[in-house]
Amino acid sequence: MKLMRVTDPEEVLKIINTQFGPLKETVICLDKAGGYCLSTELKAPENIPDFNRSTVDGYAVIAKETFGSSEGIPAIFDNIGEVLMGQPAPSILPGQCCLVHTGGMLPQESDAVIMIEDTEVNGTMVQCFKQVAPGENVIHRGEDLKQGDRALKQGHLLRAPEIGLLASLGITEVEVYRRPRVGFFSTGDELVNYNQPNLNPGQIRDSNAPALLHLARQAGSEPRYGGILPDKFTIFLEKSLAMLDQVDLLVFSGGSSVGTRDFTARTIQELGQPGLLVEGISIQPGKPTLLANCDGKPVLGLPGHPVSALNIFKIFGNAIIERLSGHKGSLFTPTIEATLNRNIASRSGRTDYVRVKLENSKEGLTALPVFGRSGVLRTLAEADGLLIIPAEEEGLNAGETVKIIPWE
Repeated sequence: MKLMRVTDPEEVLKIINTQFGPLKETVICLDKAGGYCLSTELKAPENIPDFNRSTVDGYAVIAKETFGSSEGIPAIFDNIGEVLMGQPAPSILPGQCCLVHTGGMLPQESDAVIMIEDTEVNGTMVQCFKQVAPGENVIHRGEDLKQGDRALKQGHLLRAPEIGLLASLGITEVEVYRRPRVGFFSTGDELVNYNQPNLNPGQIRDSNAPALLHLARQAGSEPRYGGILPDKFTIFLEKSLAMLDQVDLLVFSGGSSVGTRDFTARTIQELGQPGLLVEGISIQPGKPTLLANCDGKPVLGLPGHPVSALNIFKIFGNAIIERLSGHKGSLFTPTIEATLNRNIASRSGRTDYVRVKLENSKEGLTALPVFGRSGVLRTLAEADGLLIIPAEEEGLNAGETVKIIPWE
């Protein structure tokens, strides 16, 4: 394996998008569809709203009959009653109006609503002290969506607003892409389960597994943990083949560095064709990362150091899950802007991921770099996100506006 043949991070993301595609479609009830991505475009089966509605409490009128009205010369209308919520509106004739509440249906003949505070009532007589234009204080039939309009595009992530929209259209089931099943193995004879109370000399608790499982779950997948693989090739391969058969993405934590007892790359080559696609990424930390396509399924080999493993999975593991989930567009683009509080040096030609802490100041959000070795977990716990320094940059200066990928 030629681990020094590194690939640019942007190229790795392109490889993910070209090598892998969305999973099989399934039908799911709308109330359980949150976090899934639509596998088909949805069109509105009806108008939303299905009738002209008032946006204020007031009186439905024919707008032209208010023209020229003022406090000195009010327009006068005969109030024929009230539009009850959830009930059809009565008809009005010229010179008439009716009371309508916010969200209520307008009479078919009216085309505007004058706010109640711009009126004065005396019995059934309503004086209007302000003119209104046609359409004022009105949401028109089909203004939100017209029947046949595209409600949501294929690949759209279903969040609370989308679910609410579909519910308003009477849609009870949706076709979505299946959530990816992600299998995890930790590797190395030095590792023991994180819940082991006492350690023998040379042993290390497996901190990566629970952290990676959380990231995978947070990204919208269904994670499974296969345990710790010993440095014995036959067992390594046997368990990997069995897990790959059950999942859509297989992830190895550790075992991607150069060494005589490294079975990850050898195992990956046995799992399916075409095999290894990426044998290292030009980033720091996380350079010795492996990516493979094994008979159509992605396999990701993470560095063993905790900071490197979590950083890599946050970017590239999430990108794979996003691709398998069918989401079009990026869920994981940096979204938080902050001002850098100090200079950061970086080597040109390599993308650097810098851990940062975010603090509020009078000037706004400030990013404070958190430095430390890739094996030190404390620095991750102190950080609120990752700052990416592109390969073409030779560092960043204090005072620059930077974008942060948050640790959610």
